[in-house]
Amino acid sequence: MKRILLLIIVVCSAITAQAQIPMGGGGSGIVGKISGTVIDSITKKPVDYATISIFKSGAKTPINGVLTDSKGNFQLNGIRTGKYKITISFIGYPAKTYDPVETTAAKPDNNMGTILLSPSATSLKEVQVVGQAPLIENRIDKIVYNAEKDVTSTGGNATDVLQKVPLVSVDMNGNVAIRGDQNVRVLINGKPSGATSASLSDVLKTIPADQIKNIEVVTSPSAKYDAEGSGGIINIITKTKNASGISGSVSGGVGTRQNNGNFNLNYNKNRFNFSANLGGNLTWPQTMTTDFDQTIDNGTVHQRNFNNTASRTKRHGARGTFTAGYEFNGFNSINSTIAVNDGGFNTNGGGTYSIQDFINPSKSIQYFGNSTNHNKFSGFDWNIDYTHKFKKEGHEIIISGQWSHSIIKTDYNSLFTARQPNQAGNNDGKNNEYTAQADYTLPISKVLKLEAGGKTIQRRINSVYNIYDVDAAGNNPILDTENSNLYDYTQNVYAGYGVFTITLPKNYSILSGFRYENTQITGDPQTPYASGANQQVLNPFSANYNTYIPSLTIQKTLGSNTFKLSYSKRIQRPSLQVLNPFINRANIQAQSVGNPNLAPEVSQTVELNYNTFIKSSVLNFSVYYKRTSDLIEGIAVPITELVGDSTVTGTRTVQNNVAINKSVGASFFGSVNPIKPLTIRGSVNVFTYNPTVYAQYANFINPDALKTRLQYTMFGSATLNLPKDIIFEAFGFINSARRTIQGTSPSFGIYAFGLKKQFMNKKASLGFNTVQPFAVNKAFNQNISSPGFSQVSRTQFPFQSFGLTFSYSFGKISFKPANPMQKKKGVNNDDQIQGGDQQGGGMGGGAAGGR
Repeated sequence: MKRILLLIIVVCSAITAQAQIPMGGGGSGIVGKISGTVIDSITKKPVDYATISIFKSGAKTPINGVLTDSKGNFQLNGIRTGKYKITISFIGYPAKTYDPVETTAAKPDNNMGTILLSPSATSLKEVQVVGQAPLIENRIDKIVYNAEKDVTSTGGNATDVLQKVPLVSVDMNGNVAIRGDQNVRVLINGKPSGATSASLSDVLKTIPADQIKNIEVVTSPSAKYDAEGSGGIINIITKTKNASGISGSVSGGVGTRQNNGNFNLNYNKNRFNFSANLGGNLTWPQTMTTDFDQTIDNGTVHQRNFNNTASRTKRHGARGTFTAGYEFNGFNSINSTIAVNDGGFNTNGGGTYSIQDFINPSKSIQYFGNSTNHNKFSGFDWNIDYTHKFKKEGHEIIISGQWSHSIIKTDYNSLFTARQPNQAGNNDGKNNEYTAQADYTLPISKVLKLEAGGKTIQRRINSVYNIYDVDAAGNNPILDTENSNLYDYTQNVYAGYGVFTITLPKNYSILSGFRYENTQITGDPQTPYASGANQQVLNPFSANYNTYIPSLTIQKTLGSNTFKLSYSKRIQRPSLQVLNPFINRANIQAQSVGNPNLAPEVSQTVELNYNTFIKSSVLNFSVYYKRTSDLIEGIAVPITELVGDSTVTGTRTVQNNVAINKSVGASFFGSVNPIKPLTIRGSVNVFTYNPTVYAQYANFINPDALKTRLQYTMFGSATLNLPKDIIFEAFGFINSARRTIQGTSPSFGIYAFGLKKQFMNKKASLGFNTVQPFAVNKAFNQNISSPGFSQVSRTQFPFQSFGLTFSYSFGKISFKPANPMQKKKGVNNDDQIQGGDQQGGGMGGGAAGGR
């Protein structure tokens, strides 16, 4: 236990120091390593779990640390050329120090050979220590969730993993939020994916959990990050590693809800590295039932629409990533990655539809309907990064480029026995994003570092949405020119930033920055069809606005305590999904339409954070205030339309900048070890929803919606390390219902258990996982109301599952972390606000628009 505590202190110090000092001592050498073997001077046996700390030569604060393995070996990777101090410490042995230990561009690897430790006169008897990385880490600018340490995630997908990350919540549709804000940008290995910008929730379901190494959550991004994403940034790091020689792994799982597999291969020789990762999953068909109850009472219409439907959905997905890099010399390197994805889901369903007319009872009717929906998405992300390092330590420039291409195709067919028209539709969307970026880092002095850069993102989006009238059997389609739509959309973003890191006396540090962004948007609706009496007339639109983004973080370290005060400003640009003024009538009773006059949301957050280590426990507290202006939400209003010979009554939801929201929140997460083999973790986030609605929308909401509402997310888990390499884990979480100015979205929570047995010196494992073992379905209720109508949706969805998992690692698996240059460089497009569900596929192909 004492050794674990010692390592935690070293890592804590390293985290703080890394925020102030670039890793390594020299900027001109090839990234290398320092290694050695620690041996007891008397017994000549290896000293395992000894703590190895690395300092800049002559410094007092470590910049990293590792433990020796069972053979006494250690290896510090990602070391830039320079002079270092190495200390070796272990309970019962005097610490040993080597200063300097040098690496150069000509000899980047330094093998210190055999290091003899002499035991103290009074030494401890045998102590059993289990060394492992913590599941949750707190760093100066982010929270890190080490997913590969999570037993219950094996066999799932990225959505399952995100449900357990502190401060993150995921609803039943896979929509991700940080502290309750769904305006979150999700990156993969520090880079955006065109696929996620088109349909984030669907793409997350295609990424096997076995591909994920860790997940980073950035709640208060500095000016170095794109201004997009008012809620923050989530970065999913996959298991792409640089290993010495050839290594790899294969893993997967079979279960009652989903099946998946994953293969990883790594190769590294001299200055060349290559890695490949292939994975996919397939779900069994799942049936969802929904009761939809809508009452319209606007003075002229008094009517109730009630639908009882069931739908059966089956999903599939695959993702492959290939990365290659080469270091020409100690000053120049290049790296390139291509990631391809393919996935989709098919839904079949139907049910009864009832209309009860209270004014004219003779017009009440009951009829039947059924629908099929085929959705497919695919694409690739290709990026290339070039790094040039100057002779001065930490002085470098990184030039990056990326092309993201994604395609979404949706075909649907909706047939009814009465009242509603029989309809078929297809939506083909294409999204191309081209990004160029340059980042420059200059350590001006020992206390001051400058980071600056520029970037442009060019988005080109095309969406073709065709609607057809069909007969009762779904045949003989006739193009409905009044409701079909062709749309071209462009968005150009130009940005520049500067960030200063200042290291002050008495363990103070300051991170201050400023960012400028210019956004140019153009929407170009096409009308290739002949105009009809009800032809929608869509006008081109454009917008051009500037955004100024300051950021500031002040940090103070007192021993094992860290205090951090931060301010950040973020924006959320509206995407095509919420800008397109085309009326989507795929669901006549619940129509939707975008608004080309939307302004971006602007949020400002002030946060005070406290982190401490108490023995083997890690505790983190924060309080924050967040003000969001021009909040974008959909406003539903009752409508009555003539469709054929029938009058149809329902609602139409229009996107608007509706309010200013002032939210106060507090969050906590911690990890404690009440006994040596048991780790208990918990996370709680509580925040308010308190909108001040703009005057023009006051008549569309109930006064009750303006009250301050308390919302929360809670998560807890426990891991028990049993004898014979058996691990047991349990977890559960619950997210409260989310408020909007017209109602609430469903609350959501699940619990799960997992058991894993490791074999072959932990190279192989077999496991068992179960989710919701005591309940097959979960209920989700949504309520919307305003003067003139009320609407309730009750859904039952299956979450219960049982599954078996396996994994096997082969080859030389003593890998090192990815090249530090890779971790820092590359494209980061922090993207746009997403639209909600649109039956029949909606406006797929937009820059955003998750389901």
